[in-house]
Amino acid sequence: MAAAEKSRDENNREDWEERVIALRMERQHLTKPAGLEEYNVLYRDLSPGLNVYWHGFGEPPCLVYRAGFDDLEYNRERQRNRELVKGRFQKGNIGFIQEEDMELFAGLYRKPWKPDDTQELILALIDREGPLNIGLIKEMTGLLVKQITPALHKLQESFVLFEDQFDGEWDREWYRFEEMFPDVDVQHFTREEALKMVLPRFLFRYVGASVKNFRDFYGIPERELKAAAEELTAGGQFVQKDGIYYLAADFDLLQKQERTPFRKILVLHRNDCLVRCEEHHLKQEYKSDGMDILQYLLIDGKIRGAVLGHFKYGPYIMEDVCVRLPENEAEARKMEIMEAIYEINGREEPIRRYMGLPV
Repeated sequence: MAAAEKSRDENNREDWEERVIALRMERQHLTKPAGLEEYNVLYRDLSPGLNVYWHGFGEPPCLVYRAGFDDLEYNRERQRNRELVKGRFQKGNIGFIQEEDMELFAGLYRKPWKPDDTQELILALIDREGPLNIGLIKEMTGLLVKQITPALHKLQESFVLFEDQFDGEWDREWYRFEEMFPDVDVQHFTREEALKMVLPRFLFRYVGASVKNFRDFYGIPERELKAAAEELTAGGQFVQKDGIYYLAADFDLLQKQERTPFRKILVLHRNDCLVRCEEHHLKQEYKSDGMDILQYLLIDGKIRGAVLGHFKYGPYIMEDVCVRLPENEAEARKMEIMEAIYEINGREEPIRRYMGLPV
């Protein structure tokens, strides 16, 4: 009897996971690519948007596989029109958000400004001379680029300066933030208020998430994320089960409605939303001495593999494909997996090994 109950519990857990994955893939528009209006909301919910990992300089962000149109060019145009703006958000990383969300992300990520002498000097220069690029700052102050750049980044993280990257050029100017965004109040939202706004957006797209998933995606301390999630749970907006949070409406939906399981293999770059949410274990799980993790393999809605090798401009060197599937399934799906990898990377550089064995 105990064995039968255990088997039933395992089947129930697997069925629940399948439903969560299927809804997640639908909400991520990996089941059906998004049209323009759907894409704008999707991009907002998954912001800050990041570039494709190991991208060409000046490329705008994009949501690979998710758009029913060329979203690289669409976001390039939005950048050019300053509808999509650059900032330093998660742990100082570069990201792109929609201009109308500037106050929200200032509340979420703005760091207190504690200026040092270099920052004060640069700021006074920009106040006097107007927008300047790094080359002119170097020429006017005698500072080295290695002194200027981190000072600018600190001022950017504090929402004191804004780097106007509206195209792919190297020569970008730095402005006083309030000059570019005079109507934006960077103190409008507290961190707590901002978290209670972005977490439901994120959870709508990810469906079921742990605090670690939140932390990996937003780069904010777990204690703050947990406090916000627990407050949303107490208010009835979230439901928490076994350490996983769901929107209350989704928790009800998942219990009532069966979904078609997601059966597809997709190759994800390292800045993809679904990868970022699992960083707490992926880097260690697929770590291999002497090789980089080039991409991850989303197999039937879960990350179950990685392409290992070496980054370079042009086709990557694909040394090995590591798959976390039962051995018979890994072999049965070998050609399907390799075709998915070639579809993204091309065939100029062949895959050298599969599961450690020469191809």
